[in-house]
Amino acid sequence: MADTHAAKRVRFEDALQDLEETVQRLESGELSLEDALAAFERGVGLVRVLNEKLAEVEQRVEVLMRDSQGRLSTRPLDPESE
Repeated sequence: MADTHAAKRVRFEDALQDLEETVQRLESGELSLEDALAAFERGVGLVRVLNEKLAEVEQRVEVLMRDSQGRLSTRPLDPESE
């Protein structure tokens, strides 16, 4: 996940699943030290990608929530209207 352009193309759900699988492998205790370190590094990279994607979504939601004067407005989420 070092290539930021490739990271942007990864779906959030796919990266999250990959992170969950990586954590399970680490928690199993069956990895060698080198493999555990590589899995940990991969996990850290996935966390960074996921955080970037969440920040992007947060920015998009904020833009959508601004009123005509540019002020943020909040309202309770109505699942019925979604």
